[in-house]
This record gives sequence, C-alpha cells and structure tokens, in this order.
Amino acid sequence: MPHTSSQILMVFLAAAGAYLLGSIPPGLFWSRIARGIDVRKVGSGRTGGTNVWRSAGFLPALMTAISDGLKGAAAVWLARALGLSPWWMAAAGALAVVGHNYSLFLSFRGGAGTATSLGIAAVLWLPSLPALLVAGIMAAGLVGHASVASISVALLLPTLFLIRGDVAAAVAFALPTMALTIWALRPNIIRLWKGKERFLPIFRDKPPLIRLSEHPAGE
Repeated sequence: MPHTSSQILMVFLAAAGAYLLGSIPPGLFWSRIARGIDVRKVGSGRTGGTNVWRSAGFLPALMTAISDGLKGAAAVWLARALGLSPWWMAAAGALAVVGHNYSLFLSFRGGAGTATSLGIAAVLWLPSLPALLVAGIMAAGLVGHASVASISVALLLPTLFLIRGDVAAAVAFALPTMALTIWALRPNIIRLWKGKERFLPIFRDKPPLIRLSEHPAGE
C-alpha cells in the first residue's frame, strides 16, 4: 500500500509539474524584452514562435522556440526523475503541450505546441528530432506557412513513434499532441481552405514555390 500511495503521489507531481512547465509563456517574455510589446495583443494573439517572429523579430522568435522546446523536455525529465514508467513520461509530455496551448498563466490561452512537442520528442527519442525539423522546415519553405509546417510535424509524430515500435510514446504523447495541435490550428486551416492564410515574414515580398494562399505580391 505505501508503494501504491507513493506511485500515485509521483504521478500527481509529474502531471502537475508537466502542465505548469508547459504553461510558462516564454514568447510573452522574449517579445517584451525585445520590443516591449504584449504578443497576446498583436497578430494571432498566440505566444508561440511564429507570432513572436511577426511581431518582435526573428531572434526573439528563435529564443521562444528554444525555450518552448526546453520546457517540454523538462516535463519528460521530471517524470523520469520521479521514477515513472515510459507511459507516464510520454503522458507528461502531452500534458506539457496542454499547458502550452491552455496556459494557466494566460487565462488558458497559448500557442499550438509545435516547438514544445519537438522538445518532448527529442527526449523520448532523439533521432526523431532531425526528422521532424526537416519535415517542418521543408513544409514551411515550400508553402510559406508556419501552420502547414506545424501540421506536418503533428502528423509525423505518431508515424515516427509507431514505426519505431514505441507504443507508449505514440499513444500517450504523439497522438494526443497531434490532436491538440490540429485543434489549435483550426482558424489557420480555415484560412488555408479559403486561400487567405498568413505568410511567414521571409515570404512577405516574394511568394514561396508552392502557393496555397493569395500572396500580396501577386504572380
């Protein structure tokens, strides 16, 4: 019985810690440091790297992405340090994404969780990181939309872990994260359907190779 009670306590600590870590909004911090702005009040209102890039510049966006990735990694490290099983480690990762998307510190608002999910995936299986990064960068480079890159990463996550045979990571982390990301990107998907999605800053003046949306520069 003491062992069972101890395990329950460890699971509770890992779950609460993962959600709270995910809730930390680095994008809010880096945008204020760089430009003195509240990123929640500009652009999409999200605190992720893409909106920070559009509103505060590339360097704050890069720092946001790294910080978001590290907090996701920290959630898994915490579960591991508490001696929990791979299933609970993976679930802690998913809870960190929940925290990022529905932050306790931002009135349950946040981002789409892509950078956070990359940090989690790196800890669960390091070789997944370069594959996910390449997929995301290629998608963004070809169509010019961060949302398409995020969707590509989200869809690839469960595929990679299932191919590896890591059922715990696929079921407890990758599939819930895929659903969370796509749900968060509903407005973007609607804009993509209408051909009205926003382009990344590097494509403001010149359209990407593949155009899924109308570009201000025209043909």
